[in-house]
Amino acid sequence: MKVLFLSAWYPHRYDIMFGLFVQKHAEAVNLYADVRVLYVHPDENIRDLELIDQYHNDLNEIIVYYPVRKSGYFSKYARLKNLFKAYYRGFNYLKEKKFAADIIQANVFAFSAVMAYLLSLRCKIPYAVIEHWTRYDRNLSKSFLEKRMSFIAKKASGIFPVTYRLQLSMEKQGLSNKNYRIVNNVVNDLYFEAGFEKTEQAEKKRILNITCFNDEQKNLTGILHTISELSKKRQDFEVYLIGDGVDFEKIRSLSDSLNLSENFIFFTGTLVGEDLVRFYESCRFTFLFSNYENIPVVISESLACGKPVISTDVGGISEHVNAENGLLIDKMNEKMLFDALDYMLDNYQSYDRQKMRNIAYQNYSYSNVGKKLMEYYTEILK
Repeated sequence: MKVLFLSAWYPHRYDIMFGLFVQKHAEAVNLYADVRVLYVHPDENIRDLELIDQYHNDLNEIIVYYPVRKSGYFSKYARLKNLFKAYYRGFNYLKEKKFAADIIQANVFAFSAVMAYLLSLRCKIPYAVIEHWTRYDRNLSKSFLEKRMSFIAKKASGIFPVTYRLQLSMEKQGLSNKNYRIVNNVVNDLYFEAGFEKTEQAEKKRILNITCFNDEQKNLTGILHTISELSKKRQDFEVYLIGDGVDFEKIRSLSDSLNLSENFIFFTGTLVGEDLVRFYESCRFTFLFSNYENIPVVISESLACGKPVISTDVGGISEHVNAENGLLIDKMNEKMLFDALDYMLDNYQSYDRQKMRNIAYQNYSYSNVGKKLMEYYTEILK
């Protein structure tokens, strides 16, 4: 089977973390099928289209960068024109390489889903859409394109949200389809291979918050205020904030003003791969205090490493976090976060680590997620 991935988000030369979960889905399917990824990305630093044919591990990725103007009356028109040209260039390149897809896998109801629909008409092949976006639970104004996504959804041969809660929110927004199926995010095999031997070596109990430093979403100010209060009761812990983002300096300044930096709060910047796995190995548990989410990949990674999770009960998180692997609390409730952290610092060892890992492997491994998607594709093609 040949599968073409089209995505609105994907890792590129300016941001290797952008849409990383899409790349993992493509890698998972690539275990069982012949996958090509076509991704187009705006670039202010070029004057003409630039096509890159590259491999990530065994996955073939075609990335087309297209020029955009920084400003000007016709900048929006020129951007749209170059966007179409980029897709046209990518489709022609695949044709030259004699890659004829049996099914198209779009990611996110954005322009990539529109292109999946148009290509399905031209090539007479089905398309499906995986959805990850948090926007369906929020009252966001819709663009001209988004208001017409109900037609694209109806014509899709399948819609695969990452949680059932997301499915309900999408249906409420008018994205109707007879073939909704849930597909989990993928966790790299490195996390399932992580050992436990380093957990008890640190003098203080290490806990992690892995974040994109968007305070509106992640409520990092609430986390710091809670840690400030907890530090008055006990001093046997340290919190590592892992990541980067628009509010990084704001949060670091707040940490300094609360006298938390270098005593209770530590900033590492972005960590990936083995560097991040080592932090999972050394921590007691992880936690989130988000105002909105679907199902963050960091929860899946934590469970894959056998580490319990504290999280706000938002989005589809309750479909993955329960009494056997963590604690759920209300969003914006700093008292509940305080109590949960205080409890977990004393009781993290009561959770069955191997059981958490075994369940996580069934739900999030490359092999099992890829197999599930292949089952969905087979149903569609039949």
